[in-house]
Amino acid sequence: MAYPYRHPSEVRLLSEHFGNPEARTLKGWEARGGYTALRKSLGMSRGDIVNEVKASGLRGRGGAGFPTGVKWSFMPAYTGKPHYLLCNADESEPGTFKDRELMRWTPHALVEGCLIGAYAINAGHAYIYIRGEFFEAAQIVARAIEEAYAAGYAGKNVMGSGIDLDVTLHLGAGAYICGEETGLMNSLEGRRGEPRVKPPFPAVAGAFGKPSTINNVETLCVVPHLINNGGAWYKQWGTEKSTGTKLFCVSGHVQRPGNYEVPMGFNFKEFIYDMCGGPAPGRTIKAVIPGGSSVPIMTGDELDIGMDYEAMAAAGTMLGCGSVIVMDDTTDIVKQVRRMVDFYAHESCGQCTPCREGTAWAAKILRRIEAGWGNEADLQTLMDISDNMAGKTICVLSDAAAAPITSSIQKFREDYLALIRRGENLAAARIA
Repeated sequence: MAYPYRHPSEVRLLSEHFGNPEARTLKGWEARGGYTALRKSLGMSRGDIVNEVKASGLRGRGGAGFPTGVKWSFMPAYTGKPHYLLCNADESEPGTFKDRELMRWTPHALVEGCLIGAYAINAGHAYIYIRGEFFEAAQIVARAIEEAYAAGYAGKNVMGSGIDLDVTLHLGAGAYICGEETGLMNSLEGRRGEPRVKPPFPAVAGAFGKPSTINNVETLCVVPHLINNGGAWYKQWGTEKSTGTKLFCVSGHVQRPGNYEVPMGFNFKEFIYDMCGGPAPGRTIKAVIPGGSSVPIMTGDELDIGMDYEAMAAAGTMLGCGSVIVMDDTTDIVKQVRRMVDFYAHESCGQCTPCREGTAWAAKILRRIEAGWGNEADLQTLMDISDNMAGKTICVLSDAAAAPITSSIQKFREDYLALIRRGENLAAARIA
């Protein structure tokens, strides 16, 4: 289970029903106010829904943090073409397990959010693209979709409104790159999952060449709350620019790992030490990755900051998808970075040379250092490779691989040098 611990400082908006199997069912969800937001939305204009989401300040919870209402407003009003809403449920970032739990425990929240979002952007069809390994979650969501159709919440003439809204569940095959929005679209179309060059942007030519918008699971689960309570209500939590609550998944060297929901801007140090219990007795925190493996690493001395987009950026890292990975003083930083880079090298689609070659060579050099065959010049080579990867490819997978490399060399250089010196000493001893 990825939710077992609770803390009084949490604001459980989305996670309130984690662990309650009754909330999975249509009857249970209706008893908890389910689909009242959809009914309300169908009586609103599409523009009013978009404006309400804008007013909330809700930013995409998939990692980029782009304002959701603004993203919806990019969709053309009437083109004579089908429009599509795509839900990214691929959740493949290492260290991330929040969307899976939302789908496991509150699948109707996601279905309702998809239906409202589809209506708001004038889309007649919503696709939920779910990671192929999420067998349990996929079955639960599929059942929720069936229940929504049977109850008249989806399909033809939704709730007697004269509006048709379809929802389809699509299983991916487990490729990390399909979490990138255009890679997901290619996969959905039955083509190779690799990112597209932009422009054209999805709002112009997305899935099946038609106007499309893509949102994360957590983002869409927030939408029914916004419709029921208003954007101003949502802004009671968080900061001026990072509003609302956020689910954070915590793994690694803490005593109480799991999913926690806190207001944006919550103190990071308090979160790790109080809410998550801190490291085991006698251990200290060496490093923390705040937003999944694709963001720069922080030291244990850099944690007294807010958990919001702006504070994390000011600290030289990113909030990302809110996947907190904690490493104590027993951690071999070089080994962990090598494992991350191995992952990105394996998951690269190979389309862009800087990514294809850069991740492979970086992984090779890191393995050499880890084995004790490296030299100090390798560190500069790794920095050069990272510089040639970052910002120079179609998507940001290469940036994701570069971030842990550069940040670890900058902040934990001695860990690299210790392995290099040990290898040099062993080599000298063998010669002697």
